[in-house]
Amino acid sequence: MKAGVMRWGPLVVTLLASSGASADMARRRDAVVEVVQKVSPAVVYIGTEQEVESRFRRRSPLEEFFGGMGGEQGRQKIEGLGSGVIIDPTGIIVTNDHVIRGASAIHVVLADGRSYDAEVIGSDAGNDLAVLKVTAKEALPIARLGTSADLMIGETVVAIGSPFGLSKTVTAGVVSAVGRTFRADNRVYNDFVQTDAAINPGNSGGPLLNVDGEIIGINTAIFGGGAQGIGFAIPADKVRRIVDELTRFGKVRPSWVGLDAVDLTPRAARQLGWDRSYGALVTSVEAGSPADQAGVKRGDIVAELGGSRIQDAEDFDTRVRGYPARSAFPLVLFREGASRTVQLTPSEFPPRMVESLAWDRLGLKVKESRGVLALTGVRA
Repeated sequence: MKAGVMRWGPLVVTLLASSGASADMARRRDAVVEVVQKVSPAVVYIGTEQEVESRFRRRSPLEEFFGGMGGEQGRQKIEGLGSGVIIDPTGIIVTNDHVIRGASAIHVVLADGRSYDAEVIGSDAGNDLAVLKVTAKEALPIARLGTSADLMIGETVVAIGSPFGLSKTVTAGVVSAVGRTFRADNRVYNDFVQTDAAINPGNSGGPLLNVDGEIIGINTAIFGGGAQGIGFAIPADKVRRIVDELTRFGKVRPSWVGLDAVDLTPRAARQLGWDRSYGALVTSVEAGSPADQAGVKRGDIVAELGGSRIQDAEDFDTRVRGYPARSAFPLVLFREGASRTVQLTPSEFPPRMVESLAWDRLGLKVKESRGVLALTGVRA
């Protein structure tokens, strides 16, 4: 009898230990772990090659021996890296424009090691987004685009990508701010989701996810270095608009609202009864334009666009470019002491406006012929 107990004892101990380990793992499988397990198969590593002119090339051994001149121009390959996320099982991938810009070859590697050559469906430098396509024999794992409209400050977010080429790297943090605007590289970046989840070089193009595993942003920038815990992502609602445009047309068609705005000075704000430090002043509205049809008037103060405050005229212009033609957005105006909201739907930029704008703003006389603008005169 004792021998039987001795035989079964180790097995019982092993089973109990295994059961305890399983229970411990179940306890530790929190929302972040579940997001990673659910979405990481859809996050890809993107490698690029770019051919550039090299001023000098290395001389061959024969040239070295015979005293060949060398030093003439040659072509050199530069490699880049980034991240992306599959949003459609047919192989549609979203990434940043700057990840693939100028690439002569693009390679995509999935989390399970499968690799594909990718083609660019469309890209837009202004919004820093690009859509790639890979061809696979079977449906690919995807991540679902969520919404950024209901983001809460402080909610948990997860970033997955390939920082410094280290694929399948996961970091977690919180939403630090939404609608964030900042200036870098002599341009204004606006309407970003700010997070303290670590985002390093190579993370660009990867997803920022909520605890439901939905994409709430595409990671795109680090501000002031990676050590400060400040990263930015393009909000999902903007991503959806731009990706739809790129998928359908291969580019973002220039949109037009038909109004001019300038920075709001403190003096003008006082005269108009506006006691805030933000906003842009409408100085003109083109007759028959989308702005005119929406009810925008000269002298209105543009306070908000798409739910975010407008800081100045440049901020307004940049945010409008984030809405392709026929993508409606709410515009909050201040007029005669009261705020009102109108729906503004940009249209495609009318060709008839090109000639008049070139003359009025640049002093150039141009004429369109077969889709090409020709310079025919200059204002004296």
